[in-house]
Amino acid sequence: MAHIEIREPTFYILSALATGPKHGYAIVKEVGEMSHDRITLRVGTLYSALERLTESNLVRIHGEEVVDGRLRRYYALTDTGAGALRDEATKLAAASRQAIARLGTWTPSPALRGAWA
Repeated sequence: MAHIEIREPTFYILSALATGPKHGYAIVKEVGEMSHDRITLRVGTLYSALERLTESNLVRIHGEEVVDGRLRRYYALTDTGAGALRDEATKLAAASRQAIARLGTWTPSPALRGAWA
């Protein structure tokens, strides 16, 4: 398997597919919802990412159908993709726990105390 860096948009794409196969528009919509609209995937960006993820065996084409005269392709997470997503989520959770623990011992400077409260 080729290694692929899991950047934030890729993490969200894989997360969207973790609940089952989806077509492109559904992935875009779910990524927006999960990221609270911080990440807005453009169609070209999404399909380039899906192509890379498919080549890396993290995602596979699940099926196709014609809707309103247009081809709709569905994508699904592979076992390899689920493992990569789980590994990345575990890594991010550990990093978050460390940051939160460190902030627990942090005392803001007097100038920041009002903003931090």
